[in-house]
Amino acid sequence: MDLGDILSKAQIIPDLRAANRWEAIDELIENLVATGKLQPGDRDAVTAAVKKRETSMSTGIGFGIGIPHASTDLIYEVVGALGRSKAGVNFDALDNQPVKLVMLFLVPQGQFQKHLHTLANIAKFLHKPDFRSALEESPDADAMLNIIKEYGKK
Repeated sequence: MDLGDILSKAQIIPDLRAANRWEAIDELIENLVATGKLQPGDRDAVTAAVKKRETSMSTGIGFGIGIPHASTDLIYEVVGALGRSKAGVNFDALDNQPVKLVMLFLVPQGQFQKHLHTLANIAKFLHKPDFRSALEESPDADAMLNIIKEYGKK
């Protein structure tokens, strides 16, 4: 499952307002509710699942990337939202650098292989310096989605 499979233009926030990882997670989950990917009544349970996972170990993997994620029985397909922070978000990243790209994703409960496969694919894409800089320099969500789809073909 590639980024282009789980993102639409509406699920990309080109200007995250968040100052830290907890606010970024809240903002991205709010986006999933606003785009109909999550039911409003499931917001708190999903937020708790993602934050519980994040508390066990930061998903700030370095290179300005954060990939908060969780499994939940409240969804039936992989869903996600991408946020970009030009200023950078304090994510307690492994390299202690601010995070500029935050890719939140959720996987249905019990789909461990899909969870690992999705996480690996997202990390593989985001570890490419040219892909990261193209996303960071894109003018808007449309351009960001086009870059994601182009890289998905490579």
